[in-house]
Amino acid sequence: MQEILLHFAMAATFGAFTGSLFRLTRRPGYERPFMFPVVGLIAGITAYMIFYVLASTTGAPTWLLPILIVLQVWLWLGPWGPKFKRLEKNGDEGR
Repeated sequence: MQEILLHFAMAATFGAFTGSLFRLTRRPGYERPFMFPVVGLIAGITAYMIFYVLASTTGAPTWLLPILIVLQVWLWLGPWGPKFKRLEKNGDEGR
């Protein structure tokens, strides 16, 4: 049980870290910068659940977990993710 919780916590932390790295690749000035690590955290948890099912049923190798986390974060924050609107200098939204 302790091993499952350790892997779960490490996957969530790595997901939050990867989400923060995605924040660095965006141009500054976008709304909700805190959303990137939170989405990364949720993506890490989801990737761990997928890995746990795969490891239990098919014996998936351990190196698959970080790849699943990075892919999950990339899908949720990358080009298929939400588009963030940039605020103009006077407070109006950009077009």
